[in-house]
Amino acid sequence: MEMNREKLCPSKADVSSESAYHCSTCHDDEEWSSTSRGRAKSRSLSASPALGSTKEFRRTRSLHGPCPVTTFGPKACMLQNPKTIMHIQDPASQRLTWNKPPKSVLVIKKIRDASLLQPFKELCVYLTEENNMIVYVEKKVLEDPAIANDDNFGPVKKKFCTFREDYDDISNQIDFIICLGGDGTLLYASSLFQGSVPPVMAFHLGSLGFLTPFNFENFQSQVTQVIEGNAALVLRSRLKVKVVKEHREKMTVQNGIEENGVVPTNIEKEVGKQIMQYQVLNEVVVDRGPSSYLSNVDVFLDGHLITTVQGDGVIVSTPTGSTAYAAAAGASMIHPNVPAIMITPICPHSLSFRPIVVPAGVELKIMLSPDARNTAWVSFDGRKRQEICHGDSISITTSCYPLPSICFRDPVSDWFESLAECLHWNVRKKQNNFAVEEEEF
Repeated sequence: MEMNREKLCPSKADVSSESAYHCSTCHDDEEWSSTSRGRAKSRSLSASPALGSTKEFRRTRSLHGPCPVTTFGPKACMLQNPKTIMHIQDPASQRLTWNKPPKSVLVIKKIRDASLLQPFKELCVYLTEENNMIVYVEKKVLEDPAIANDDNFGPVKKKFCTFREDYDDISNQIDFIICLGGDGTLLYASSLFQGSVPPVMAFHLGSLGFLTPFNFENFQSQVTQVIEGNAALVLRSRLKVKVVKEHREKMTVQNGIEENGVVPTNIEKEVGKQIMQYQVLNEVVVDRGPSSYLSNVDVFLDGHLITTVQGDGVIVSTPTGSTAYAAAAGASMIHPNVPAIMITPICPHSLSFRPIVVPAGVELKIMLSPDARNTAWVSFDGRKRQEICHGDSISITTSCYPLPSICFRDPVSDWFESLAECLHWNVRKKQNNFAVEEEEF
């Protein structure tokens, strides 16, 4: 996300000295002059749960990263380039607010799960009859016989707006999203919006529930709180992925001697390029597919070859995806607020190939090595799986469209709660203390 920066005019007392810089996002109304170079002024910030402007969310500690407009010493400063500067926001200030009251909501229900039918009906009745919301539901959800044959649910069902994936564009019609199910429902919601994503409220009605912090027992008060704009947000960064394929078609070429009994030759001829783009919440996985050979892919960072992956494949994940496939492959777990991209090898044929974390915003490029024995396969959040051949490329960078996930408490507490409840992070039997020995007299 680009930072909004303003260059202030020099003061009248010192028109010839260095100009003062002001970051309206980071420092509110604080001006940075030549008398306050170097370290930023400490801000008195208190994490108040009340709503309002970001000035209410203050606590005593510095920002999470250096301000790009801060000067370093008497003459050095950061080169001003808005295309390459990211703003790191204090997680305590990430709060939901509405420019206008929300009117439409997309309800995503896990398919083929009978246990979700009753919560789905209760939620839809509450949204339509008590909040007068316009409810969007995927068409295949209403085709479930338990819903289609329920006469009592008929009047509510007639008020629904339906859509079909990959056919109908609802990106500009949804104010916020409610997910009923597991983590897969949140990933599916992300795939429906290839641009800006509405706020997502996810209820834990699935198996794992790492990304779904809400319980359904008190859904009325929780949904009302979100509609009123009283909720914390965690901005889950996504990956912008571009796949470029050399489009080839087989053509029969006459070699001029077919009449002598030689069969015409079949060759593949390039006829253009096919470009596909995806927004990925968890990870991009490049693997060896059904081949028995090791995958052999080159990984470039900003145009420079950094390594060649020889193994079962490689995972490029967001901080949100670091607790998914990447964690199973031995990677570290990264909080969603950390701006980063993680590169994790899958079963590498090297003892020293460890997962690495690179800054968000860099551009990664993955291609088959020229001497690769077989092709590779790529998938995006477990979907859209396709084959990658020689000459094809996969470009990955940080998307400017994050997924705003509504928190149950706050971004930090929810994340550690999920680590403890879902992954049993650092669970072990506690060590006994020493027994207190009685003093001998």
